[in-house]
Amino acid sequence: MLDGADRQWTSPDLEHTLPNRTRIDLLPIQEVVATASPRAWRDGLVIAREPDTVTVALLDGDATVLATRAAPAIGEPVAVHLVAEVLALGGAWYSARPVVG
Repeated sequence: MLDGADRQWTSPDLEHTLPNRTRIDLLPIQEVVATASPRAWRDGLVIAREPDTVTVALLDGDATVLATRAAPAIGEPVAVHLVAEVLALGGAWYSARPVVG
């Protein structure tokens, strides 16, 4: 059974819960923080992409530049967890550090 909010597969006996996502260069602590604080996820659209960075226009009006290995197309929807430094693109989670300066 798929639990849509958590994107996890749960067995009918509820003993086993497996994450349904691919992790790319993500530290275990990043996944723990992102999973423990689901309200910190922010939706956005990619507005620019360079070889090592992505600029995301967040739906709340802010914009952020992230250093990441993710390679979304311009205009593609993503979710960003700025506390855990994670960018979700489709079913994959990527490490995404804010670029300062």
